[in-house]
Amino acid sequence: MIVDSSALIEQVVDDVIVSAFQSAGQRCSALRILFIQEDIYVPTLQMLREAMEALRVGDPAQLSTDVGPVIDDAARDAIEAYVAQHSPLSRTIIRDVKGTFVAPTIIEVKGMEDVKSEVFGPVLHVARFKAQELDQVVRTINQSGYGLTMGLQSRIESTIEKVRSTARVGNLYVNRNMIGAVVGVQPFGGEGLSGTGPKAGGPYYLPRFAVERTFSYNITASGGNVGLLNLEDM
Repeated sequence: MIVDSSALIEQVVDDVIVSAFQSAGQRCSALRILFIQEDIYVPTLQMLREAMEALRVGDPAQLSTDVGPVIDDAARDAIEAYVAQHSPLSRTIIRDVKGTFVAPTIIEVKGMEDVKSEVFGPVLHVARFKAQELDQVVRTINQSGYGLTMGLQSRIESTIEKVRSTARVGNLYVNRNMIGAVVGVQPFGGEGLSGTGPKAGGPYYLPRFAVERTFSYNITASGGNVGLLNLEDM
């Protein structure tokens, strides 16, 4: 997700919390790296950290729970090992729960080059950029080769159009969260290394699985009557 200085910080924080930490970050479309323009980097991070402090990690059967467990022990251990190799800016405190839970975590990085692989869990990387570096940010995202979902938070129409026209992603979400596409309403699929073929749920989904073949039969060459074709014999 890219956030410029015109964005509404409160909305950004709400959308980031949902996109990065709902379902414990175990969605293919979950937010993994957040680029914040340097002009609002500090206040956005401060508000985000305060919002994380309010998250409740625990049994998803409880209505009060915000973040549930990751899928198994191996996933938990791999995520925790990754976090241990870095210096988290913030971690949600887990209270009175046992199991395969991972605390929602923020890790600061310089850019895409510092995120070598996907961490499939509640781990969010954050990076800052200057206003004049927007094109470069989009370019580095494109160069990663992956292109499933991207978010953009901006109130500048020219910025929205620039990112829309240059980002090589299957799904671009503007001023909203990045997860929960509604099948049949919002066709969903990626590009590049995130490509899986046709976009699920769109009007062209079924035909993309079909193979069109043409069958031309000169019936006169086999003794048939000109212009007559008995479909029962096909």
